[in-house]
Amino acid sequence: MSVGLESARLEWENAYRDFTEVSRNAALEERMRVQLDAVTTELRRRVGGTFTVRELADEYVRADGWAREALAEQATPGWPRTLALVEGAAFHLYARGAVDYAP
Repeated sequence: MSVGLESARLEWENAYRDFTEVSRNAALEERMRVQLDAVTTELRRRVGGTFTVRELADEYVRADGWAREALAEQATPGWPRTLALVEGAAFHLYARGAVDYAP
């Protein structure tokens, strides 16, 4: 596995861990889930159902722009502050569906 790919996977893992922690706050839980769903839906549209971890990492490089748009459309309060966290968590979860996924 390349250094760039391993770095991306580590970012996703850390974001998911932090996302889970933030989501434990009852006041934020629903907002975070809505944001995660929005980014995951757009990720599915862009990458599809059959993909490799490398293809997912390639999309991650471009994700800031489209993830920002996806969250802005949802208009959930505070999304600019949680953009990176939600984005990384969505990629972490989506990576589990990669044809070459290995924990």
